[in-house]
Formats: sequence, structure tokens, C-alpha cells
Amino acid sequence: MHFLPSLYLMGYVLQTWTLNPCNSQFKLNGDYLIGGLFDIHVSSSITHERPEAIHCSSQAFSLSSYRRFQLMRFSVEQINNSSELLPNVSLGYKIFDHCSISKNFPGIFDLISANGSIKPWSEEIQHVSSASKIVGVVGPFTSTDVLTVAPLFVMDLIPLVSYGAASSAFSEKAKYSSFLRTVHSNKDSIKVIVAIMEHFKWQWVAFLNSNDAYGNDGLALFRRMIKETDICLALAIELKQMSNYSDMFHQIEVQRIKTIVVFAPKLLAEALIESAVQLGVKDKVWLAVDTWSLNEKLPKMKDIQKIGTVLGVSQPVLTIPGFSEFVLASQSKSHCDDAEGLQLCNQICNCSSLSVQDIISLDPSYSFSVYSAVYAVAHALHNVLKCEKHTCQGNSSVLPHKVLVELKKSNFTLLNQHIQFDEHGDPKFGSYSIVLWNKSGHIEEIGLYKFESSFNFVIDETKIRWHGNFKVPTSRCSDLCPVGFAKKQDGIHKCCFTCEECPYGTYINITENAYKCVDCKETEWSYEASTSCTLREVEYVSFEDSTAILIIAATVLLLGLGVAVSVIFAFNYNTPVVRSAGGHMCFLSLGCLSLSSLSIIFFFGKPSIFSCILRFVPFSLLFSMCLACFLVRAFQIVCIFKMAAKFPKLHGWWMKYHGQWLVVTGTFVMQCVLNLTSLLIATPIPYNETNWARDKIILSCHISTEAATGPTLLVMCLCTLCFVFSYMGKDLPKNYNEAKAITFCLLLLTLTWMVFVTIWVLYRGKFIQTLNALAVLSSLYAFLLWYFLPKCYIILYQPHKNTPQYFQGIIQNYTKTISQ
Repeated sequence: MHFLPSLYLMGYVLQTWTLNPCNSQFKLNGDYLIGGLFDIHVSSSITHERPEAIHCSSQAFSLSSYRRFQLMRFSVEQINNSSELLPNVSLGYKIFDHCSISKNFPGIFDLISANGSIKPWSEEIQHVSSASKIVGVVGPFTSTDVLTVAPLFVMDLIPLVSYGAASSAFSEKAKYSSFLRTVHSNKDSIKVIVAIMEHFKWQWVAFLNSNDAYGNDGLALFRRMIKETDICLALAIELKQMSNYSDMFHQIEVQRIKTIVVFAPKLLAEALIESAVQLGVKDKVWLAVDTWSLNEKLPKMKDIQKIGTVLGVSQPVLTIPGFSEFVLASQSKSHCDDAEGLQLCNQICNCSSLSVQDIISLDPSYSFSVYSAVYAVAHALHNVLKCEKHTCQGNSSVLPHKVLVELKKSNFTLLNQHIQFDEHGDPKFGSYSIVLWNKSGHIEEIGLYKFESSFNFVIDETKIRWHGNFKVPTSRCSDLCPVGFAKKQDGIHKCCFTCEECPYGTYINITENAYKCVDCKETEWSYEASTSCTLREVEYVSFEDSTAILIIAATVLLLGLGVAVSVIFAFNYNTPVVRSAGGHMCFLSLGCLSLSSLSIIFFFGKPSIFSCILRFVPFSLLFSMCLACFLVRAFQIVCIFKMAAKFPKLHGWWMKYHGQWLVVTGTFVMQCVLNLTSLLIATPIPYNETNWARDKIILSCHISTEAATGPTLLVMCLCTLCFVFSYMGKDLPKNYNEAKAITFCLLLLTLTWMVFVTIWVLYRGKFIQTLNALAVLSSLYAFLLWYFLPKCYIILYQPHKNTPQYFQGIIQNYTKTISQ
């Protein structure tokens, strides 16, 4: 029931529009027509009980939109007065006052109709009389208007060139295939706003946007673009006609926000700024978008300077040559502007009382956008008609979709601007000016953002006089951290944080990540609260070191003494002293001691895998054989004096099968297997000790505990058994008691390694390798000095004690003592 009146109304309107009894500013006849949608009046939200077309002339008048309306008229007449663009072709227009989003469809239907009716797009058009003369439409202004009307033009591929709709949604060509625009999208304006905030390091901001397609799109883009920056959106509030500004500004003050982005149409922005002045809002930075950054009224308001500093982005203001003269001539003519004299709906202005100066001195925003939109359609028509220098082909079958194809290919120069569109229908030309509302109430250009340039952003800060102390204002949730401190996020916003000192061995690089202390490399170090790392000093005991020279000299001396003892023992091999010392097994012991000392050399110099192996393996192998020899000797002493009589069979077996060599050989084989296994489990490798000294790297060898356990346990078992047997013989004859000498050597050996292990636990510096070498050398000297050299002394200086009679006498005395 409600649908029928609307159909009747639409039919009635289409019939009445075919009559044109008066010469109106809204219509101009021509061979081809350009449609226009301008919100000259702005309607309030009025509800109706039934479908009803609104009369825009009864609504509030918008002077800035009327100026853009006159710019379209001027552009068309300028093209007609030129013989270059469309020679011998007249261009006309049909413009409607698009004052309402939902109640202006009659005007839209008129633009897409032919002869008072709308035919399906699939019907093949044979004659020009059956098709509309509209080749393209300029407008509408707002994104919400475009969302409403665009589908009606898209279905017939009628070009819709908007001069103000900036929502990024229209770049999606799958939905808006015939939509183009001569104004940059919200994406570009948000990009400039973010660049300004990053330039001045404003991080804690509020975003006030209109609750429509334009404002919501701007908020979504802003959230997306600040994700990879240091900017945080502290507060996002929708602006409405009846907003509670007092509560809004209270929230901003509570959260200590100093920077406010106002992304809203002109009327909402005016109401917001006026309320800020009335409510006494002070010392803020206001970032204005191109809808109101060039506002002619607000900068001259009383007390406007108290609210803070207003910066804005706008399309550069270009003077349109001849426009002022056109307005002057147009206003002097008599037009049928009254409702009674004109029957066409929403083609009534009621603006005869306007002065020329009011129109000319008005906010010039979007002027070039209208001008370039009209010229873009005209150039597309020029290409469709294949116009040459003085004539165009009068092709009667110019259809909108053909104009659309040429429109997308636009490539011409207008007022030194190279007009082109990208694949999304967005302009490739133009730039943004960065403007300041100065103290004198004027708008001053202070910077520029170019989209097609490598050096695209510049601001002249010398032109800015900031509010307050005239320094660049700050807008942060938290104060900056001291140097060397990392941020720790406090809450949901990354801009709100506490500061934590970067510990030793880490540093902070705020240009890369201000929220994380980065570990220094192994070859570097740092103090607490550092911003960089310093290269560590590499240390190891070289062969030129004095301690290394002394130890190597002592090693050479040990080798010399070992050779000397071997020579003395060889010349006195059949004497009792040599026999009691072990006889031919003495040479094996001396050889193992001497060869073990060679591993000491590899404790010095820069470590390598080879040197690390030779530090550990030869010593553990040869020294265990040496201990096996002393173990056998200690066992034999006890066996001869104490066990032979008690266990004759054991003694006989030991003598028959050469038990001493079986023990030594078994020890050698077992230690070889254990060392080979340890090398397979974990080969000793060079190791950089970085924990001991923060500024140094101590080069050492890493020997796995698991791998070294087997060989070490075998050496400890040999020492233990050797000590047990030698201790059992502590009461043997004084002059024939090798057991006491072995016990003393083992005590020195144990004491040496206990001291070394204690130092190793407490100290891991450069000289730990020197101490390790010294412990090995001390172990070898213990047996050489306290076991072999005393016997050499008897051989050389007490030969009377080196006779069979002397030894037999000692044994006999001991036997008598035992028997008693």
C-alpha cells in the first residue's frame, strides 16, 4: 500500500520534469548533458508517515555548496566558449539540489531516464531518442550520498565522478565499477595526518569522527595505519548533531590527551570547535581534515586561540581563472528562482539575495575538484567523438559506458595539474597542503605532502607559533624512559608503559624495538642500561707469556731429569736399589712420566680441537699407566713381606703369570677404550668463557663431564688402590720402604688436584689454563722427585747401601722383629 504512492509520485515527477518553462541556473541545453548533484541545501532529519519527495529549497542553505554548484556551471560554459576541446559540439548540464540522502531519488531517476521512463539496461538502444543524453554525472559530495546513489548509476555504467566523496570503500571496483573521483581518498588524508603526528612525536591522540561512511572509514584507516607506529588511539568518539561536548572534553582531559584529530564534515566540525571555545578547552593540538581545514569562519572566532594550535591538511588552493567574473555576471542576471515559476523539483535555489563577494571570498575547498571533474568528463567525450582541431564527429550513439572507458584513460593537463586516474578510479594528481590557523585569524600554508615524489613531506616549523610556551607540545601517555631503559607495556596501549633497566649483557635500540632489551653477541658485552655493545677482549695464555715460559722450562727440565734417571738406572740395573724400585718396570714408569709432560705444552697458545684433545687424552692414558706401575710395585712389596707366607698360591700364581704386566696391560687397554669412548661422546673443543669477566672472552677447552667421567674414575681408582697397598706397607723396613715413598707421592698428588679443583670452582680467568698445566706438572714432579731421585742419590752418593748384603741384613732384621 505504501509502495503505490511512491510509484505514482515518481511518475508524476518524471512527467513534470519534461516541462521547462523557465531559464534556470540548474539546466543548460546542449548536444550532450552532464548531470550534477550538489547539496545546496541541507535537510534536517524529518520523518514522514508516507513516501514523500522533499523540497530542498525549504531547507537550510549551504553557501560553500552553492559556490561549487556555480563552479560546475562555469566549467561547462568555459568549455563551450572554447573551440579546442569540443568544437561544434555544445555541452549542457542538468543539476539537482541533492539535499537529502534518502529523499532525493526523483532527481537520480531523471538523470538515468530517457523520455520520462527508465528502460532495462539489457535492452539494445538503437536510436539516440530512446537514451538519456547524460554522458556522466558530477557528484555527489559526501561519501554517504555516494553509497546511496552509486548503485543506480553503476548498473548502467554511467560515469559518476565525485568531487568530495573520500571513503576508501569506493576504490573497490568490483562494487563501484563506474565511480571515479577527483579528490584524494581518506587513505591519503590519514596518511598525511599520521605523518604530521610522527614528525612532531605526538603519540597519545583522540580521534573524533562523524558517524557516517566518511567518518567511520577514516577511523578504520587510522587504526590500521598506526599499528606499525608509536601512535596510540587513546579515545575514539563519534560526533553527532546532539553530542554531549562537555562529557566528551571531560574524557579527553581525564586521559591527558593533548592532540585531537577531527575527522568530520564542516558543520559537525564547526559545532565541535565552537563548543570547545565556549567550554574553555585549552592548550590542545587540533588536526583538521580537508572538509574544514580551510574554514573561513572559525579562525576569526573570538578566543579561538585559547583552544590551542590548529593544524590541517587540505588540497592546495588553486585559483580558477575567470570564475570571479563569471559569478559577477551570473548574479547580475535574472533567474527563475521562485517555486511558483519553476515546476522542476529540487532545481530551485532561492539565493538571489547572495552577494558576489560572499561567493568569491568563501572557503575554496574542493573548487579544483569540481573543475577537474567537469573537464575530465569533457575530455572523455572529446575522445569518444574523436574530435580534431576544429570539428568532432557527430556520433549520435555516444553511450555512457563508452565515456567511462575514455574517462579511465584520462591524461591531460589542467592548471598545471596532470589529470590521471589509477586503476581504482582515484586521482594520481595533486598533493596536500599542511596549513596553520595563525594568530591573526588567517590560514597559512606551512608544508606540503606530495604523493608522487620521493621527497614528499616537508614542514616549515619556523612559521608555527605554538600555544603555551611556544615549544612543540607533547602528547604522551607515559614519560620517555631514560637512556638504556626498555619500555614495559602497562595496559592495552603500547604508549602506556613503565621503564625497566636493561641488565648486564643486553642493550636497547629504541629505533628498532623500544620494548625489548636485546642480548649482546657472544663476542660483545655491555654495562647495565646500555644502548650498544662493546667488543670483548680475547684472552688466552700465549707461548710468550712469562708463566708459560717458566712452566715449559720446568717441563723440559722434567724431561731431562727423566732421561738422566733412566741412564743412571740403566747403568746400575742389577743393583738392589734399582731392583727394589721396580727393575725394568721403572723404565716404563719414567717413560710414561716423561711423555705425559708433553701434554703441558698444549695448554698454551690459542686453543684448537687438536690442542684440546692433546691436553687431556695423552696425560690420562700415560699417567694411568704410570699409576698402574706404582700400584703393581706397592702390591708386590706387600705381597713379598706380608702375603707370600699367608697366601703362597696367590704369590705363586702372580709370579708364574707375570701378574704385574697383566695389570699394566689391562690398565692401558681399559684406558684406551674409555678415552676413545669419551672422544666419540663429546670431543674436547675450544670454548669461549664469557661469564667470568664481562668485558673479556677467555679462550679455553670444553671437556664434557660425561665424556671425562670414565677416564677420570679409572685414574682415581688406581690412586685409591695404590694408596691402600702402599699404606699397608707403612711399617716395612725404613731403608727398603718404597711403599712410604709411593704413599707420600700420592698424598702430594691428591693435595695438588684438590687445590686446583678448588681454584677452578672459584676462578675461571685467563690463568686457569696455567694452573691446570702447573697441576699436571706438579703431579709428575711428585713421583720423579720423591720416588726416583732419592734412589739416584743412594746410587751416586751412598753406594754402600746399594749392596745385596745391606739389603739382606735389613730383611733379616725385619724378619726377626716380626717373629718376635
